[in-house]
This record gives sequence, structure tokens and C-alpha cells, in this order.
Amino acid sequence: MKKLTILLCSVIFLASCSQIESILKKNPFTEDKEVETSDNPNNQRAVNGPVLEAAYFNQVQETSGKKEIMNPENILALVNKEFSLPGEYRPNDLVRPNVPFSFGESDAEKSLMRKEAAKALEKLFAQAKKENIEIFAVSGYRSYIRQKTLFDVEVANSGLEKAEQVVAVPGQSEHQTGLTMDIASRATNLELTEAFGETKEGKWLAENAHKFGFILRYPKGKEHITNYQYEPWHFRYVGTEAAKTMYKNDWTLEEFFQEVEKI
Repeated sequence: MKKLTILLCSVIFLASCSQIESILKKNPFTEDKEVETSDNPNNQRAVNGPVLEAAYFNQVQETSGKKEIMNPENILALVNKEFSLPGEYRPNDLVRPNVPFSFGESDAEKSLMRKEAAKALEKLFAQAKKENIEIFAVSGYRSYIRQKTLFDVEVANSGLEKAEQVVAVPGQSEHQTGLTMDIASRATNLELTEAFGETKEGKWLAENAHKFGFILRYPKGKEHITNYQYEPWHFRYVGTEAAKTMYKNDWTLEEFFQEVEKI
């Protein structure tokens, strides 16, 4: 009987561990101040802030002086002027979110987002509608080839230096991740301008997007960190836990990765 009791306890313990691991996989981000480690005498180590699984950091390979992201499907991929996406990368789960678009029902590439981000965007738009906030999706996924076309046109019109300030270099655009959507309203004639940040729609998004897993990617006052101009229309999906933490701490995605501890 004693052996049977020990066996049953062992089974329950293993089942509990399995459930915990399953939960961690679904929610890899946590703000716990301590995490367990097997090589620590007390089986604990103190950390100073939020922690994040190593898989959610960029895995980088440097080629010809360019840092290329080797895990581009990562929902928290840090894409900027330092880290580039592979030219051939195209998410395999692109769908069209069921939200109003500035260009109507046109079956355009820019209407697509990765499935998880698209579902979150639908919830964001639904809540906005409940609060009498009318917004429109303008531009989502953008291929490397399309980005190159836009960049080349800007270089021809404004020169390389100016182009790099306003248009992402091919491979360095978040739109290629399929996790980004530009959003506008009638208040700015559906145009993507800084004035959108002063509209009630722009303010509502800035204050509420994090509840649905989105961050205002290029905020005002953080240009020296993001290396991009203020873009009140550009929202990036990172998941609700990470988004809430960034919003609470007023962090950009760059600052987030400077602060989180890798586990």
C-alpha cells in the first residue's frame, strides 16, 4: 500500500510538471523576479526584471557585415536598422483580418497579416467600434521585393540619406514580418501622417492597443532609440503580455530587449 501511494504521488507530480511546462510554452514571458535553475545550490537565482525564454531573442547570423535574423517567425523578432530579415522570408500563415480597410475589399498583399496578429487586430477593431472609434487598416504585410521597390523610388526622389530616414531598407521593414498594421482614420483623410497622433482615434489606439497585444512601434521622443521618425499609425503585434509590459514601462521594442533577462 505504501509503494502504491508513493507511485500515485509520483504520477501526480509528473503530470503537474507537464502542465506547467505546457503553460510556459503558451506564455513564455513572465514578470517574475525569481526563476529556478538546476545549477544553483538554492535552486533559485534573483533577476532584476522581467524574464523571457531565449527562443524569443533574435538568433543572428552575420554575413557581409549584415546581421540577419535566422528565426524570423519569432513573434517578438526585433527588426530594425541593425537586424534584418532574410530576403526570401514570407510568413506561411498570412490571412486577411476581418476589419475595414482604407482601400475597400481589394485583394491586395498589404491586407494580410499573420493569423495570430490578424485575430488580435479584429478584437482591437471590435473594441474601438464599441467605443465609437472608427479606424481603418491601411497597410499590413509587405514583401521584401515590394519594400525594395518603395525604397528605390524614395532614393531616386530624395537621395539615399533622406530615404533611409523615412523608408526602411529592404529586409529591415517590420511589415515583412506580417505582424504590423498601419492604421488611419477619416480625420486625416485616411492618410498616414503625424497629425493622426493628435486625433481621438490616434490617441485611443496609443492608449489601448497594448490590451490586444500591439505596441506603438515608433513613438515620439524615442527616435534616437528606434532610429525612425515618429509614426503614430504604425502598430506592431508582440503578444499581450509583452505589450502590456512595454506600455507600463514606456519601452520601445529595443528597450524591452535591453531590460528583459534571457532564460
